Amino acid sequence: MEYRRLGRTDINVSLLCLGTMTWGEQNTEAEAVEQLDYAIDQGINFIDTAELYPVAPMEETQGRTETYLGHWLNKRKGRDKLIISSKVCATADWIPYLRNGNARLDKQNIEAALNGSLKRLQTDYIDLYQPHWPERDTNFFGKLGYYHAPEKDGVPIEETLGVLNDLVQSGKIRHIGLSNETAWGISEYCRLSEQNHFPRIVSIQNPYNLLNRSYEIGMSEFAHRENVGLLAYSPMAFGVLSGKYLNDAKPEGARITLFERFSRYTNEMGIACTEAYVNLAKASGLDPAQMALAFVNTRPFLTSNIIGATNMTQLRSNIASLDINLSKDVLREIENIHHQQANPCP
Repeated sequence: MEYRRLGRTDINVSLLCLGTMTWGEQNTEAEAVEQLDYAIDQGINFIDTAELYPVAPMEETQGRTETYLGHWLNKRKGRDKLIISSKVCATADWIPYLRNGNARLDKQNIEAALNGSLKRLQTDYIDLYQPHWPERDTNFFGKLGYYHAPEKDGVPIEETLGVLNDLVQSGKIRHIGLSNETAWGISEYCRLSEQNHFPRIVSIQNPYNLLNRSYEIGMSEFAHRENVGLLAYSPMAFGVLSGKYLNDAKPEGARITLFERFSRYTNEMGIACTEAYVNLAKASGLDPAQMALAFVNTRPFLTSNIIGATNMTQLRSNIASLDINLSKDVLREIENIHHQQANPCP
C-alpha cells in the first residue's frame, strides 16, 4: 500500500480510502465488518463516512453507516492507527428530517451533528471533519452555470470556520477538510484561515473519474500550491465505468438499478464515452473498472482515492487496482477519448 501526506499534517493516509455509504442500505452490518477487516489487512488506514449515510438518504436509515463503523471500532484495538473522516450536512430541502429541516453550518448545528457522529462512531475524536457541501448557492452535485445569488449565502464561511476551529481546539476533531467545494470556496477557506489564525483545510473531497475531470480546472492547482489534495469520490462513476450498465443492462441489486436518482453518469454522451473507455480497457487486456481506478491512482494532485463496494469480489478487485500500471499507450488513448468529449458528466 502506498501512503500520502494529508495536507500539511503529520498524517499519512493510504492511497485507497474505504468508502462506506452503502452500509445500512445495500450492505448489512456483517458485510461491512467483512469489508473493514479485509481492507485493513490490505494496508488501508483511511475510512470515510458521513452523518448522512447510507445513500440513498432516508430518515429511517440516517446514521446507520456510522453506527456499523462504531460497533466495529469498539470491538477492535488500534483506533489511533486509523484515520476516520466524517461530514456534516449543510441545508438542503431533500433532508427535511435532519435537525428539523434546519441543518445549517452554524455552531448549534455543527456541534449537534458532530456529537451525534461521535456517539454513533463510539470514539471521542474524528480525524478529518468536512462540511458535506457548501451552504451557499453554488456549483456542486453536477450543477452547471453559476448564477450569483448572495441572498442565498446562508451562514458565512468565516462563522463556519470559527466553529470548526473551536472543535479542533477542544480535541473533538483533528483536522478540517471540504467536500463538493468550488475553487472560490477553497480559496476563501484558505484566506480566512490565514487571516484569523484558524486551522487550514487539508483536503477536498470532490468527484473525479474518467467521465468527470472537472476538478482539474481551477482546483487541482490548489493541491500543488496550497497542499489541499483531492480525496476523489465516485472514481468509478457509480460503477458505470465497469461497463456493467452498457446496452441498457440493469444488474440486480446495482445502485443505478435500485435508485433512479443516480443518473449523473448515464446521459447519452456519458454512455458513449463509457463504451470507448471499456473498449480501450478490453483491447489492452485490462479490467475496465481497474483501469478507471488506476487512472485516478496516478494523478499527482490526489491524496486518496475513495473506493466503495457492495460485495467482496468488487472490493478485492478495487484494491488490486494498485497493482495496475497503465502504459503510455493506454494513457495516451485515455487522453484522446477525453479530448473528443471532455467531462461529459460534470
